Amino acid sequence: MKNIFAKRTISIFLILVLIITTLTACKNKDTSENGDKSAVETSADSTKQSDTDKTDDANSDASNTENTVQNVSSEIRGNVNPTDDQKNIVNNTLNDTYLGDVYSEVIPNDYSAYPLKEKVTLDVWMPSNSILASVVPDMNQHYVFKKIEELTGIKVNVITPPLGQEADAFTLMMASGELPDIIIEAGRYPGGIEAGVNDGAYIELTDLLEKNAPNYSAWRNSDEMRRKTTVTDTGRLIAFYGLAPYSEWTWFGMLIKQEALDKTGLPVPNTIDEWHTFLTKCKEVGYDEPLNYGSTYGQIFTGIINGAYGVWDWVFKDGNGKAAWGPASPAAKEYLKTMQQWNSEGLLNRDWATADFNQRMAEAVSDDCAVMMDSPDTMWGYWKTDNNIDFVAALNPILNAGDKSATTYLNFKRTGTDAAITTQCDNVEAALAWLDFAFTKKGWELYNFGEYGTVHLVDENGMPYYKEDGFMYNDPDGQPLSNLIWKYRIHSFPDIRDEHNSNPLITAKGSYSGDIRKYWTENMETSMAMPPITFTSEEASREAELGTQLSTLRNEYFAKIIMGELSVDAYDEFLDQAKKMGMDEFISLHQAALDRYNAR
Repeated sequence: MKNIFAKRTISIFLILVLIITTLTACKNKDTSENGDKSAVETSADSTKQSDTDKTDDANSDASNTENTVQNVSSEIRGNVNPTDDQKNIVNNTLNDTYLGDVYSEVIPNDYSAYPLKEKVTLDVWMPSNSILASVVPDMNQHYVFKKIEELTGIKVNVITPPLGQEADAFTLMMASGELPDIIIEAGRYPGGIEAGVNDGAYIELTDLLEKNAPNYSAWRNSDEMRRKTTVTDTGRLIAFYGLAPYSEWTWFGMLIKQEALDKTGLPVPNTIDEWHTFLTKCKEVGYDEPLNYGSTYGQIFTGIINGAYGVWDWVFKDGNGKAAWGPASPAAKEYLKTMQQWNSEGLLNRDWATADFNQRMAEAVSDDCAVMMDSPDTMWGYWKTDNNIDFVAALNPILNAGDKSATTYLNFKRTGTDAAITTQCDNVEAALAWLDFAFTKKGWELYNFGEYGTVHLVDENGMPYYKEDGFMYNDPDGQPLSNLIWKYRIHSFPDIRDEHNSNPLITAKGSYSGDIRKYWTENMETSMAMPPITFTSEEASREAELGTQLSTLRNEYFAKIIMGELSVDAYDEFLDQAKKMGMDEFISLHQAALDRYNAR
């Protein structure tokens, strides 16, 4: 490891210059604000010198000395017109003194591994998505990854599978025996990441993280929930996970166009009966398909309407804290009867069973739609920003007045995605260092807020924010804000994701998306939410087999019943078949995993 992390040799002259400059700069300055730095930065003067010299060696040496870093918080915090030199300090060095301690736990800042003595290239398999691909066709050209290479000395070659073929590409990659160094979304492995470790595809990290990923180790251990959700039942550490400073707000629910409330003259509905009255009135005043009910990505079963009946989407915790399967809940038949009625009355969008995202958004902005089941972040972009349509939130429906609205969504401070290092990685220490950077203060700023100066600034408290005239809100290419969430930052990654402060759809001037999500979170019960449990290899194989069969069965019966192709009584047949398929065994697997999780 010494050949990877050894300090770059620097000349005696440069050492003397740095010592003198640092002592002068630090005199009478309080350098304790962010604690001792294990990696140190050059002063502003020495940064200017490295710019003048234009040599990679001078810049690397200046950013990895053993002296105390100059505190530049007074220059950066609250500065709305930073100079080129100030932008250089933020963007091109590891100086993070201008960043405040903005959470209850301090973000780590151990930079001792950077930059590496020798340039290293890592192959990283990482899926994209349609929006990201439209604004950054080649992830190797993403500003964040290019900047991380400059700061760490670690280059990555991002391998992106074809859109829509991620599952097949992953399977073929695993079958080929030719693996990259790092896999993002490593949980795609059959049976999960631990199965991948047991099968020899991924390496175990238990004995490596504390020494070689000190920032991730410190962050996950700084909070009990983060610690508990990132370790296996047997105490093994096997991956890097996206870990938030808090449990993110609920992101999905019922959203109503304000004009629909105005036209109907009705208040925001709460009970199922009130919702039926409201949707019926919406149809009377001209909304031909008032409720955009669902699509192929699953709103039908997310517990928004069905949750009123206790018919949760999948596995949940019942009133006794035991694992249960939502589609088999006692009131499922009543839920299906209600939805069949609503569908027959034309209260739902006609293509709810097949509509993709683009179809749903086209319907949402049309005059036919009054209510969406979706994210207020998304609808802020499509409704308010693009079409000036105001909207309000409703809590998940309840069955009877006085019931508590509920959801099975609970963040557990785990967010983003996961990453595993494969057994074919030639430089494990470098892979650990690259992933670990995302859990430093500098990494937190870069992944969440992108480039300083053009995209974000830093306020008086040391919190980054998007400047009003910056690229995030004034894209030179004219891209909508809903796309820019991916263009100038990394929205989903194993990092410290600060969704509440760095999601531009939440922080945009005038946006009330965050207010809605906070309202939902603070006013809906979540005790039935299942934590991120894990299965043994044997359990995982069986759970996947049973889960696939039960999901297919549920989708078929529920969809046909709601569309009126089967009678509501067909639910009894569904439940009987589910039991024969192994429903009870399926639930018992989840109960065993839940028991182990609770004992962690």
